[in-house]
Amino acid sequence: MVWLVFNVDLPSAQELEDRIGDFGWLAWLVFIGVYAVVALTPIPVTVMAVTGGLLFGPVIGSAVSVVGVLLGSWGGYWIARAVGTDLIRRILGSHGPRVESYLDGAGFEAVATLRLMPGVPYWPVNYGSGAFGIDQKTFLSASVISVVPGQISLVALGAVVANPTWYNGVIVILGWAAVITMTVVASRRWKRASRENRESPAAE
Repeated sequence: MVWLVFNVDLPSAQELEDRIGDFGWLAWLVFIGVYAVVALTPIPVTVMAVTGGLLFGPVIGSAVSVVGVLLGSWGGYWIARAVGTDLIRRILGSHGPRVESYLDGAGFEAVATLRLMPGVPYWPVNYGSGAFGIDQKTFLSASVISVVPGQISLVALGAVVANPTWYNGVIVILGWAAVITMTVVASRRWKRASRENRESPAAE
């Protein structure tokens, strides 16, 4: 959050509203589409989530941001499934070995933890999940559960910038509290599952 304040240069809420004003009721769909495309790239999705709060407020902004990032994440997953593991390793570059070690044969807890961890980009998780053996059901269920609190907290941050009320501030605090709590829980479950998987061959 501190990094956002000092480093992310966003247009004012009025400028953003003016840019999409011509789209009328299609503004929501335009935003979702742009967000989905951004989620396919290394561009930080944080910028889009904060922009969603500036444009639409905490409630609608959270809804369109969650839909946009999930569509983009799902698209990245299927791109990885289509192009194959070797090309994805090259695309991931320096992220590749770490993402592969985390996701190769992993499950729900691994995807959820990586989604929740502050500072972990979405795009390596999207492509890595498709390339390194995460089934679609696990990927989608972990993504849906884990992206919601983070997106809400970031959208609320944008809403605070546009309209600094106590209501928006409370949403930011609750959102980040949920992210931290869920990260700790998911991380512990991931470690426990990994330990059990390592011990199971020995037990046999």
